Amino acid sequence: MSDDNQEVNPSRRRFLQRSLALLPAAAAGSLLTTGNTAQAAQSEGVSAHYVPVFFNNDEWRFLLAAVDRLIPQDELGPGAVSEGVPIFIDKQMELPYGHGQLWYMQPPFTDGVPELGYQSSLAPRETYRRGIKAINAWCISEYGKVFAELTHSQQEAVLTQLEKGELNRDGVPGALFFTQLLENTKEGYLADPLHGGNQTLASWKLIGFPGARADYPQVMDNPNRPYPLGPVSISGKRSV
Repeated sequence: MSDDNQEVNPSRRRFLQRSLALLPAAAAGSLLTTGNTAQAAQSEGVSAHYVPVFFNNDEWRFLLAAVDRLIPQDELGPGAVSEGVPIFIDKQMELPYGHGQLWYMQPPFTDGVPELGYQSSLAPRETYRRGIKAINAWCISEYGKVFAELTHSQQEAVLTQLEKGELNRDGVPGALFFTQLLENTKEGYLADPLHGGNQTLASWKLIGFPGARADYPQVMDNPNRPYPLGPVSISGKRSV
């Protein structure tokens, strides 16, 4: 989360390339002023007319601010907010995934290595609801403000504490919450626009992913050559 462009830009490109390689095929197929949702609404991805289905106002403000710190806008392209990642996450919370219906959710629950799969008793939507409330309460006790009203450096400090497992509140391990948030942010940024995120196909353009182009197999016999055409989404949406 360094502000040094010489370090951030190459690492961001590598981050996106690695993330796409790790995402399931189905998932592959802005700079926001802290606490200012009006600026986010003016971007291409986050519409002023979009009303969150799952998140309440406080949770929505947190989500906008948090994903903006994870993938901010820079000279390489738009950030998570302007690409509609919060919308992607909000929609996911009302799908079977958000309700934890895609995996076994019966006790006993125990800590386990990642290879054993999801181990928490909380469905993703519960992790967000409890986690955001607890984090905002902690921020008020420490800074006198909720997360969305903190400075960027303060927000990044909070996210770092969560990532390291140093901030565990209300039965929600900080590392679990951070992993949930980061994974969903990456998924939304790299997903097909049909699902809410990646609205301008910016991430696909950045990593050279052609998307759902039917002619892509025809160029596979030309390795190490950049694909000459821009990406296309499942719905037929094309990059500009």
